Amino acid sequence: MLTSRPRGTEDILPEQIANWYFLEEIARQVCSLYGYQEIRTPLFEHTELFNRGIGDTTDIVEKEMYTFNDRSGRSLTLRPEGTAPVVRAFLEHGLESRGLPVKLFYFGPMFRYGRPQAGRLRQFHQFGVEAFGSRDPALDAEIIALAMDFYARLGLTGLELHLNSVGCPECRPCHHQELKKYLRPYLNEVCPTCQNRFERNPLRIFDCKSPICQEIVAAAPTITACLCTDCAEHFAQVQAYLKELGLAFKLNEHLVRGLDYYTNTAFEIMVAGIGAQSAIGGGGRYDGLVQSLGGKAVPGIGFGLGLDRALLALEAQGRELPRSGGVDVLVVTAGTGTETAAVRLLALLRAAGLKADRDYLGRSLKAQMKYANRYPARLALILGEEELGRGCAAVRHLDSGRQQEVALEKIVSYCQQEKERGW
Repeated sequence: MLTSRPRGTEDILPEQIANWYFLEEIARQVCSLYGYQEIRTPLFEHTELFNRGIGDTTDIVEKEMYTFNDRSGRSLTLRPEGTAPVVRAFLEHGLESRGLPVKLFYFGPMFRYGRPQAGRLRQFHQFGVEAFGSRDPALDAEIIALAMDFYARLGLTGLELHLNSVGCPECRPCHHQELKKYLRPYLNEVCPTCQNRFERNPLRIFDCKSPICQEIVAAAPTITACLCTDCAEHFAQVQAYLKELGLAFKLNEHLVRGLDYYTNTAFEIMVAGIGAQSAIGGGGRYDGLVQSLGGKAVPGIGFGLGLDRALLALEAQGRELPRSGGVDVLVVTAGTGTETAAVRLLALLRAAGLKADRDYLGRSLKAQMKYANRYPARLALILGEEELGRGCAAVRHLDSGRQQEVALEKIVSYCQQEKERGW
């Protein structure tokens, strides 16, 4: 029996690769404009990093992590998100010593166990950004602007930016007290997970996907009413900067994000047309995370954007994406003695920076020309016995059918010139 890919995973086929190159290239361009540098962290980390960093009352830690023991009995976890690993790298390598702020970005697969559906995979891909060292609300606005700029350059439209403040350790106890007072009469009605979270972290009920829990919290006290003076001023300033940048947003007092490390600013970006998961990215401030993982009190803020969901949104909006595959030149052989000439010509074409290939299955001339069109190739260089005897090759433009003979010593320069002219 043929082994299939694990449920909730996808193969990215050769014809799809150009789409991913497109997303990553746009992300790199935007990050360069904003002064962010790329970092790459391991696919797995010590499980403790996520238990401490994300929070043991979150759905991710309680239900979704891929955790295993290695041969030495150490508990390791495939990374479910990118921020905690970047914070670990920031601390381990002393990046603070290079001067603050430290501004980083990353790409990579993340892993969460959940029910697969449109826009929700067990292995998914994220583009993320993290900035350490400043509590300036202008940096919050910059992070949000970077995310919106990325989507705009992709060509996505109809985006909604949802914004909230989740407060800080100073003002959260007041909100927890009010929230527990509200929830206590409903304890027998909420899901078992939220019953368990009631004492440890009642705020997590806002993130619960249960329809019953969502209906109950619709009228629950929100953190916004309990913000301390510093948090309220910070949130007001973030909104003022976003307005200055011309970025429209909706205040969403029930937005808490799915991770416990968030403080102050939290945001999500929504788009229609990608199934049940309308959020394609989000993030926020996490001023206590670096310290909770063993570092100094260094503030931070960042986001994670789902690249799989971005592709779904682009397809839903009919955005034309780049196509993968194809070569500049396909060398076609026909007759005795042409194989050696083809090997030599291929090497010359490739050395000149031209994408070139040939047939390796011994097809007939007619079959090779069909292959050239299907590949597809821009030019077919036909090496026949008669042409080689005259020291030339036939060059055919496959889009127009135009064909002419070109001397072998001029083949490479001819192909380069045709490419520069747009074929």
